[in-house]
Amino acid sequence: MVAVLGLLPASLFSQEPLRQHDALITEEASQSIQRGLAYLVEQQLDDGSFGTSGYSRNVAVCALGGMAWLASGSTPGRGPYGEQIDRCIDYLLENTNDQGFIAADDATSRGPMYGHGFATLFLCETYGMAATPELRDRLDQIVELIINSQNEAGGWRYQPLPSDADLSVTVCQVMALRAARNAGITVPRETIDRAMAYVKGCQNEDGGYRYMLNQPKQASQFARSAAGVVALYNAGIYEGEELQRGLDYLEKFLPTKNNPGRETFYSYGQYYAVQAMWHAGGERWQRWYPELRDELLARQRKDGSWMDSICPEYGTAMACIVLQVPNNYLPILQR
Repeated sequence: MVAVLGLLPASLFSQEPLRQHDALITEEASQSIQRGLAYLVEQQLDDGSFGTSGYSRNVAVCALGGMAWLASGSTPGRGPYGEQIDRCIDYLLENTNDQGFIAADDATSRGPMYGHGFATLFLCETYGMAATPELRDRLDQIVELIINSQNEAGGWRYQPLPSDADLSVTVCQVMALRAARNAGITVPRETIDRAMAYVKGCQNEDGGYRYMLNQPKQASQFARSAAGVVALYNAGIYEGEELQRGLDYLEKFLPTKNNPGRETFYSYGQYYAVQAMWHAGGERWQRWYPELRDELLARQRKDGSWMDSICPEYGTAMACIVLQVPNNYLPILQR
C-alpha cells in the first residue's frame, strides 16, 4: 500500500467546494457541534476508548468518535482534535489481533463485525494522513478479513465467518470496503458485486428494506432502509429504479412528518439517512438536512451530549457526524 496525497479530500485544502452547503451549518448548529465534540473529548479515556459502562471500550464507538472529529476538519496529529484522533487510531490497532480482526475482548458489543466494520472505515479514512507506520502495515490484513468473511449469498453477519448474513452488518462492511478502495487498497470487484446482489435482494416492493434476504415477507424499516440506500451509493450505483424507490421510501420519514418508525435505532437511522440524502443532492438534500439539523439541536442535552440506547458517546458521535456532513471533510462522503 502507498499513501498518496491525492487520496485526501479536496475540502481539506480548499473551502471552494463547500460554499453551496456550509451555510446550512448555522451559528447555533456550529456551537452545538463544538459542545458535542468537547463532550467526546471529556469522555475519551487515556487509551483512546470511550466510556466506563454499557458499551465502554467498544471499538465501533471509538471509531465513530474519531470520525466525528475528522468531520470537523481535524486530522491525525493536526487540528484541535488531532491528538484525540491519534488515540483512536492507537486503540484500534492495539485491539487488532494477528488475523486482522479488530475487537476489544472486554467490551460490550451488538456484534463483533459491526465493530470491525466501523473501525475499518475510520482507519481507512485516516490512511494517507496518519504518521503511523503500523496502520499502513495492518490495513491490508484488516480489509482481507472482511473479504474472506463474506458468505455465499454475498453478505456478512456478527462473526468473521462466511456463514449467515443480514443487511445491517453487510452495509457496514460495504462502507468499510468503499473506504478501503478510496485509500488505494485492493478490493475484488466480485466481492462488491456479490454484496450488491445481497443488498438488492433485501429490497421490498415499497422501496424499503428487510433485515435478511431469506425473510421475503418481513416489513421494511426506516433505519436499515437508509443503510441499504447508502450501500448502493457506496458501490457506485448513482441512478436506477431501486435507488429512486429507496429514496422515495425514506422521504416518508422526513423529520417534519410524525412517523414513530423514525425512533427505532434513531442515531443509526439518521447517520445513514443523511448520507443517502447528501448523495442524492438537490431538493431531497435541501429538504432533509435543515429539518434534521433543527431536530438534533433540540435533542442535545445540557452537557453537550445526545442520548442513545447504546450509550451517550455513540449518540453524540453520530449526531456530530450528521450535523457536519455539509463540511464534506470525510473521504467517504466525497461525491
